[in-house]
Amino acid sequence: MVPRDDSRSSTDRRRLEPTVRRRPTIVVLRAHGLGGLLEVVPALRALSDAFPGHRRILAAPAVVEPLALLTGAVDDVVDTVPFAPLHPAVYRAELAVNLHDRGPQSHEMLLESMPGGLIAFGHPAVPAVRDAPAWIDDEPEAERWCRLLREHDVAADPRRIELHPPRWNGTELTDATLLHPGAGAHGRRWPSSRWAAIARTERKRGRPVFVTGTWTELRLAREVSRLADLPASAILAGTTDLLGLASAVAAAGRVVSGDAGITQLASAVGTPSISLAGARGDHRDPVATPVRDVLAALDLLPDGRSSALRRALAP
Repeated sequence: MVPRDDSRSSTDRRRLEPTVRRRPTIVVLRAHGLGGLLEVVPALRALSDAFPGHRRILAAPAVVEPLALLTGAVDDVVDTVPFAPLHPAVYRAELAVNLHDRGPQSHEMLLESMPGGLIAFGHPAVPAVRDAPAWIDDEPEAERWCRLLREHDVAADPRRIELHPPRWNGTELTDATLLHPGAGAHGRRWPSSRWAAIARTERKRGRPVFVTGTWTELRLAREVSRLADLPASAILAGTTDLLGLASAVAAAGRVVSGDAGITQLASAVGTPSISLAGARGDHRDPVATPVRDVLAALDLLPDGRSSALRRALAP
Protein backbone atom coordinates (compact mmCIF):
# COMPACT_ATOMS: atom_id res chain seq x y z
CA MET A 1 0.00 0.00 0.00
CA VAL A 2 1.36 3.43 -0.92
CA PRO A 3 0.14 5.95 1.66
CA ARG A 4 -1.21 9.33 0.63
CA ASP A 5 1.11 10.98 3.17
CA ASP A 6 4.48 11.72 1.57
CA SER A 7 6.39 11.19 4.85
CA ARG A 8 7.58 7.70 3.91
CA SER A 9 10.16 5.53 5.66
CA SER A 10 13.43 4.67 3.89
CA THR A 11 12.08 1.13 3.38
CA ASP A 12 8.95 2.52 1.71
CA ARG A 13 11.06 4.72 -0.55
CA ARG A 14 13.25 1.79 -1.60
CA ARG A 15 10.13 -0.27 -2.33
CA LEU A 16 8.42 2.48 -4.32
CA GLU A 17 11.11 4.18 -6.32
CA PRO A 18 13.60 1.60 -7.63
CA THR A 19 11.08 -1.26 -7.86
CA VAL A 20 8.43 0.72 -9.71
CA ARG A 21 10.88 1.93 -12.34
CA ARG A 22 12.26 -1.52 -13.23
CA ARG A 23 9.06 -2.14 -15.17
CA PRO A 24 6.88 0.19 -17.25
CA THR A 25 3.96 1.45 -15.20
CA ILE A 26 0.22 1.87 -15.71
CA VAL A 27 -1.66 4.09 -13.27
CA VAL A 28 -5.42 3.54 -13.08
CA LEU A 29 -7.58 6.14 -11.33
CA ARG A 30 -10.71 4.90 -9.55
CA ALA A 31 -11.08 6.94 -6.36
CA HIS A 32 -14.37 5.35 -5.28
CA GLY A 33 -15.24 2.89 -2.53
CA LEU A 34 -16.19 -0.78 -2.58
CA GLY A 35 -18.94 -0.58 -5.18
CA GLY A 36 -16.84 1.62 -7.40
CA LEU A 37 -13.97 -0.84 -7.32
CA LEU A 38 -16.15 -3.83 -8.14
CA GLU A 39 -17.62 -2.03 -11.14
CA VAL A 40 -14.20 -1.79 -12.79
CA VAL A 41 -12.84 -5.25 -11.97
CA PRO A 42 -13.45 -6.45 -15.56
CA ALA A 43 -11.62 -3.39 -16.91
CA LEU A 44 -8.71 -3.93 -14.51
CA ARG A 45 -8.40 -7.53 -15.66
CA ALA A 46 -8.50 -6.43 -19.29
CA LEU A 47 -5.59 -4.05 -18.67
CA SER A 48 -3.69 -6.79 -16.87
CA ASP A 49 -4.11 -9.10 -19.84
CA ALA A 50 -3.18 -6.40 -22.36
CA PHE A 51 -0.08 -5.20 -20.47
CA PRO A 52 1.32 -8.26 -18.66
CA GLY A 53 4.80 -6.78 -18.38
CA HIS A 54 3.66 -3.52 -16.79
CA ARG A 55 3.39 -2.72 -13.11
CA ARG A 56 -0.27 -1.84 -12.50
CA ILE A 57 -0.94 0.74 -9.80
CA LEU A 58 -4.48 1.60 -8.74
CA ALA A 59 -5.12 5.11 -7.40
CA ALA A 60 -8.01 4.47 -5.01
CA PRO A 61 -8.96 4.80 -1.32
CA ALA A 62 -6.78 2.72 0.98
CA VAL A 63 -9.80 0.80 2.31
CA VAL A 64 -10.28 -1.09 -0.98
CA GLU A 65 -6.68 -2.31 -1.20
CA PRO A 66 -7.33 -5.90 0.00
CA LEU A 67 -9.99 -6.54 -2.63
CA ALA A 68 -8.05 -4.69 -5.33
CA LEU A 69 -5.11 -7.03 -4.79
CA LEU A 70 -7.49 -10.01 -4.68
CA THR A 71 -8.49 -9.34 -8.29
CA GLY A 72 -5.01 -10.38 -9.42
CA ALA A 73 -5.02 -7.38 -11.78
CA VAL A 74 -3.39 -4.84 -9.46
CA ASP A 75 0.17 -4.82 -8.13
CA ASP A 76 -0.17 -1.93 -5.69
CA VAL A 77 -2.63 0.68 -4.44
CA VAL A 78 -1.89 4.36 -3.94
CA ASP A 79 -4.19 5.94 -1.35
CA THR A 80 -6.16 8.54 -3.32
CA VAL A 81 -9.11 10.83 -2.71
CA PRO A 82 -11.12 12.37 -5.55
CA PHE A 83 -9.49 15.33 -7.26
CA ALA A 84 -6.53 15.58 -4.87
CA PRO A 85 -3.03 15.56 -6.41
CA LEU A 86 -1.70 12.08 -7.07
CA HIS A 87 1.12 10.63 -4.99
CA PRO A 88 4.53 11.48 -6.52
CA ALA A 89 5.32 7.76 -6.75
CA VAL A 90 2.97 7.43 -9.73
CA TYR A 91 4.26 10.40 -11.72
CA ARG A 92 5.58 9.83 -15.24
CA ALA A 93 3.88 6.48 -15.72
CA GLU A 94 4.00 5.11 -19.23
CA LEU A 95 0.19 5.07 -19.32
CA ALA A 96 -2.61 6.57 -17.21
CA VAL A 97 -6.16 5.25 -17.40
CA ASN A 98 -9.12 7.22 -16.07
CA LEU A 99 -11.76 4.81 -14.78
CA HIS A 100 -13.04 7.39 -12.31
CA ASP A 101 -15.54 9.49 -14.26
CA ARG A 102 -16.06 11.52 -17.44
CA GLY A 103 -13.78 14.40 -16.41
CA PRO A 104 -12.61 17.08 -16.74
CA GLN A 105 -11.11 17.38 -13.23
CA SER A 106 -10.03 13.75 -13.10
CA HIS A 107 -8.47 14.03 -16.58
CA GLU A 108 -6.48 17.05 -15.46
CA MET A 109 -5.46 15.28 -12.26
CA LEU A 110 -3.91 12.46 -14.30
CA LEU A 111 -2.34 14.77 -16.89
CA GLU A 112 -0.64 16.70 -14.08
CA SER A 113 1.22 13.50 -13.24
CA MET A 114 2.84 13.67 -16.71
CA PRO A 115 2.03 10.18 -18.06
CA GLY A 116 3.30 8.98 -21.42
CA GLY A 117 -0.29 8.45 -22.58
CA LEU A 118 -3.87 8.71 -21.36
CA ILE A 119 -6.93 6.51 -21.86
CA ALA A 120 -10.08 8.43 -20.94
CA PHE A 121 -13.45 9.53 -22.24
CA GLY A 122 -13.54 12.62 -24.39
CA HIS A 123 -14.26 16.01 -22.87
CA PRO A 124 -14.36 19.35 -24.71
CA ALA A 125 -12.57 21.14 -21.88
CA VAL A 126 -9.51 18.87 -22.12
CA PRO A 127 -7.73 19.10 -25.49
CA ALA A 128 -5.72 15.91 -24.87
CA VAL A 129 -8.92 13.81 -25.01
CA ARG A 130 -11.08 15.90 -27.30
CA ASP A 131 -11.26 13.09 -29.88
CA ALA A 132 -11.53 10.24 -27.35
CA PRO A 133 -14.63 7.97 -27.05
CA ALA A 134 -17.86 9.63 -25.98
CA TRP A 135 -19.47 9.17 -22.58
CA ILE A 136 -22.95 7.58 -22.72
CA ASP A 137 -25.39 8.43 -19.93
CA ASP A 138 -27.09 5.51 -18.14
CA GLU A 139 -24.65 2.96 -19.55
CA PRO A 140 -24.03 0.07 -17.09
CA GLU A 141 -20.81 0.83 -15.27
CA ALA A 142 -18.91 -2.39 -16.03
CA GLU A 143 -19.81 -2.15 -19.72
CA ARG A 144 -18.94 1.56 -19.82
CA TRP A 145 -15.35 1.05 -18.76
CA CYS A 146 -14.92 -2.06 -20.87
CA ARG A 147 -16.18 -0.12 -23.89
CA LEU A 148 -13.67 2.64 -23.18
CA LEU A 149 -10.88 0.06 -23.31
CA ARG A 150 -12.25 -1.71 -26.38
CA GLU A 151 -12.32 1.62 -28.23
CA HIS A 152 -8.62 1.88 -27.38
CA ASP A 153 -8.00 -1.61 -28.84
CA VAL A 154 -7.94 -3.39 -25.47
CA ALA A 155 -10.19 -6.48 -25.38
CA ALA A 156 -12.50 -6.32 -22.35
CA ASP A 157 -15.36 -8.50 -21.09
CA PRO A 158 -17.74 -6.95 -18.50
CA ARG A 159 -18.71 -10.41 -17.20
CA ARG A 160 -15.33 -10.99 -15.51
CA ILE A 161 -16.52 -9.92 -12.06
CA GLU A 162 -15.74 -13.04 -10.02
CA LEU A 163 -13.70 -12.88 -6.82
CA HIS A 164 -12.36 -15.72 -4.67
CA PRO A 165 -11.73 -14.46 -1.13
CA PRO A 166 -10.00 -16.57 1.54
CA ARG A 167 -12.06 -19.22 3.30
CA TRP A 168 -14.19 -17.86 6.16
CA ASN A 169 -12.87 -19.14 9.48
CA GLY A 170 -15.50 -17.72 11.80
CA THR A 171 -18.96 -18.87 12.86
CA GLU A 172 -20.66 -21.32 10.48
CA LEU A 173 -22.53 -19.30 7.83
CA THR A 174 -23.50 -21.96 5.28
CA ASP A 175 -27.28 -21.42 5.54
CA ALA A 176 -27.12 -18.05 7.27
CA THR A 177 -28.77 -14.82 6.19
CA LEU A 178 -26.45 -11.82 6.37
CA LEU A 179 -28.13 -8.46 6.93
CA HIS A 180 -26.11 -5.36 6.02
CA PRO A 181 -28.25 -2.42 7.20
CA GLY A 182 -25.73 0.31 6.39
CA ALA A 183 -26.06 2.55 3.34
CA GLY A 184 -23.90 5.15 1.64
CA ALA A 185 -26.31 7.95 2.60
CA HIS A 186 -27.94 8.00 6.01
CA GLY A 187 -31.22 9.24 4.55
CA ARG A 188 -31.45 6.16 2.31
CA ARG A 189 -31.18 3.66 5.14
CA TRP A 190 -34.03 1.27 5.73
CA PRO A 191 -35.41 1.72 9.28
CA SER A 192 -33.85 -0.56 11.92
CA SER A 193 -37.31 -1.92 12.83
CA ARG A 194 -37.70 -3.33 9.31
CA TRP A 195 -34.31 -5.00 9.40
CA ALA A 196 -35.32 -6.50 12.74
CA ALA A 197 -38.57 -7.80 11.20
CA ILE A 198 -36.57 -9.53 8.46
CA ALA A 199 -34.23 -11.02 11.07
CA ARG A 200 -37.08 -12.37 13.20
CA THR A 201 -38.82 -13.93 10.19
CA GLU A 202 -35.63 -15.54 8.91
CA ARG A 203 -34.98 -17.08 12.32
CA LYS A 204 -38.53 -18.48 12.38
CA ARG A 205 -37.70 -20.07 9.03
CA GLY A 206 -34.79 -21.82 10.75
CA ARG A 207 -32.05 -19.68 9.24
CA PRO A 208 -29.27 -18.20 11.38
CA VAL A 209 -29.05 -14.40 11.05
CA PHE A 210 -25.95 -12.22 11.33
CA VAL A 211 -25.58 -8.45 11.01
CA THR A 212 -22.57 -7.06 9.16
CA GLY A 213 -21.13 -3.59 8.75
CA THR A 214 -18.06 -1.46 9.24
CA TRP A 215 -16.94 -0.35 12.69
CA THR A 216 -18.68 2.99 12.06
CA GLU A 217 -21.93 1.05 11.59
CA LEU A 218 -21.57 -0.93 14.80
CA ARG A 219 -24.19 1.12 16.67
CA LEU A 220 -26.68 0.49 13.87
CA ALA A 221 -25.91 -3.24 13.89
CA ARG A 222 -26.42 -3.38 17.65
CA GLU A 223 -29.76 -1.59 17.35
CA VAL A 224 -30.99 -4.05 14.72
CA SER A 225 -29.76 -6.94 16.83
CA ARG A 226 -31.51 -5.62 19.96
CA LEU A 227 -34.82 -5.09 18.17
CA ALA A 228 -34.64 -8.59 16.67
CA ASP A 229 -33.57 -10.25 19.96
CA LEU A 230 -30.42 -11.62 18.30
CA PRO A 231 -27.56 -12.88 20.47
CA ALA A 232 -24.43 -10.76 20.74
CA SER A 233 -22.58 -13.36 18.68
CA ALA A 234 -24.79 -12.44 15.71
CA ILE A 235 -23.10 -9.05 15.35
CA LEU A 236 -20.25 -9.29 12.83
CA ALA A 237 -20.15 -5.53 12.25
CA GLY A 238 -16.78 -4.07 13.15
CA THR A 239 -15.11 -7.47 13.52
CA THR A 240 -13.74 -7.87 10.00
CA ASP A 241 -11.79 -5.88 7.47
CA LEU A 242 -13.02 -5.68 3.89
CA LEU A 243 -11.37 -8.95 2.92
CA GLY A 244 -12.94 -10.68 5.95
CA LEU A 245 -16.33 -9.27 5.00
CA ALA A 246 -15.89 -10.68 1.50
CA SER A 247 -15.11 -14.07 3.02
CA ALA A 248 -18.23 -13.90 5.20
CA VAL A 249 -20.41 -12.94 2.23
CA ALA A 250 -18.97 -15.81 0.19
CA ALA A 251 -19.70 -18.29 2.99
CA ALA A 252 -23.28 -17.12 3.66
CA GLY A 253 -26.45 -18.58 2.28
CA ARG A 254 -27.88 -15.23 1.25
CA VAL A 255 -27.42 -11.49 1.75
CA VAL A 256 -29.83 -8.59 2.18
CA SER A 257 -28.10 -5.23 1.92
CA GLY A 258 -28.86 -1.55 2.07
CA ASP A 259 -25.53 -0.84 0.37
CA ALA A 260 -25.22 -1.55 -3.36
CA GLY A 261 -21.51 -2.27 -2.93
CA ILE A 262 -22.23 -5.25 -0.66
CA THR A 263 -24.74 -6.62 -3.17
CA GLN A 264 -22.14 -6.29 -5.92
CA LEU A 265 -19.70 -8.10 -3.66
CA ALA A 266 -22.24 -10.91 -3.20
CA SER A 267 -22.59 -11.24 -6.96
CA ALA A 268 -18.80 -11.34 -7.36
CA VAL A 269 -18.46 -14.22 -4.88
CA GLY A 270 -21.57 -16.10 -6.06
CA THR A 271 -23.93 -15.53 -3.10
CA PRO A 272 -27.64 -14.83 -3.79
CA SER A 273 -28.57 -11.35 -2.64
CA ILE A 274 -31.16 -8.62 -2.42
CA SER A 275 -30.24 -4.95 -2.73
CA LEU A 276 -32.42 -2.24 -1.27
CA ALA A 277 -30.09 0.38 -2.71
CA GLY A 278 -30.47 -0.39 -6.41
CA ALA A 279 -27.78 0.17 -9.00
CA ARG A 280 -25.77 3.38 -9.52
CA GLY A 281 -28.11 6.04 -10.89
CA ASP A 282 -31.21 4.29 -9.51
CA HIS A 283 -33.11 7.03 -7.67
CA ARG A 284 -35.70 4.71 -6.15
CA ASP A 285 -36.11 5.40 -2.44
CA PRO A 286 -35.22 2.20 -0.52
CA VAL A 287 -37.07 3.50 2.55
CA ALA A 288 -40.32 2.99 0.63
CA THR A 289 -39.72 -0.76 0.13
CA PRO A 290 -42.08 -2.73 2.40
CA VAL A 291 -40.92 -5.66 4.52
CA ARG A 292 -43.31 -8.07 2.80
CA ASP A 293 -41.60 -7.48 -0.57
CA VAL A 294 -38.19 -8.31 0.82
CA LEU A 295 -39.52 -11.44 2.53
CA ALA A 296 -41.17 -12.53 -0.72
CA ALA A 297 -37.92 -11.95 -2.58
CA LEU A 298 -36.02 -14.01 -0.02
CA ASP A 299 -38.30 -16.93 -0.85
CA LEU A 300 -37.21 -16.63 -4.47
CA LEU A 301 -33.46 -16.44 -3.84
CA PRO A 302 -32.56 -20.09 -4.55
CA ASP A 303 -33.68 -19.53 -8.16
CA GLY A 304 -32.80 -15.86 -8.58
CA ARG A 305 -29.98 -13.34 -8.55
CA SER A 306 -29.81 -9.82 -7.22
CA SER A 307 -30.43 -8.07 -10.56
CA ALA A 308 -33.74 -9.88 -11.09
CA LEU A 309 -34.76 -9.22 -7.51
CA ARG A 310 -34.08 -5.52 -7.80
CA ARG A 311 -36.56 -5.44 -10.68
CA ALA A 312 -39.06 -7.44 -8.61
CA LEU A 313 -38.73 -4.98 -5.73
CA ALA A 314 -39.11 -1.87 -7.88
CA PRO A 315 -42.36 0.01 -7.17
